[in-house]
Amino acid sequence: MNDGFISAILKAMSPIAVGPHDALVVVDPQVDFLPGGALPVAEGNRIFGPINAVMPRFNRVYATRDWHPPNHASFRAAGGPWPDHCVAGTRGAAFSELLDQTRIDRIVDKGVEPNTEGYSGFDGTDLAQDLRAHGITRIFVCGLATDYCVRATALDARSLGFEVVVLTDAVAAVDVNPGDEERALEDMRKAGVQLAESSDILSE
Repeated sequence: MNDGFISAILKAMSPIAVGPHDALVVVDPQVDFLPGGALPVAEGNRIFGPINAVMPRFNRVYATRDWHPPNHASFRAAGGPWPDHCVAGTRGAAFSELLDQTRIDRIVDKGVEPNTEGYSGFDGTDLAQDLRAHGITRIFVCGLATDYCVRATALDARSLGFEVVVLTDAVAAVDVNPGDEERALEDMRKAGVQLAESSDILSE
């Protein structure tokens, strides 16, 4: 991540008070997306310290996970761009042991159908309905990967009318192409997503 780029965005950041209408959405903190996994994010393990620190500040915490069938369309064997990953029920699909799973209120499975892309936590799920049922109007997004599932989840949330904050020290990117993370963060910012750090969050 380009620290100068992030610093320029965050330098005017004011503390954010977390209230009853806020929820944390942890995107795909799964073994296959971490070093040693099938589709690893090089710096993936660094997200867990900030995530575990902010979890207690939220009344409601969601965690999404890729929960793919063996013939998922995104897999190279089916003509997709990615190696097999996060196949439902396998160790690679499990949440990392570094994540404090006791704080999770709801797990949201995505990409469960062969032809469902599943990048976004809202794609083919009831996440939006569940958020609204609990009176949530703003979500704080963290997890993996910045340039794919975090980006897609944040942009979908904005299009559905939610306020969105992405915690930049609690996300990490695949960066298939140099600069993908910066471009993803800029796409989110232009869509009205607020960028912050975990240290900016205060409890009311």
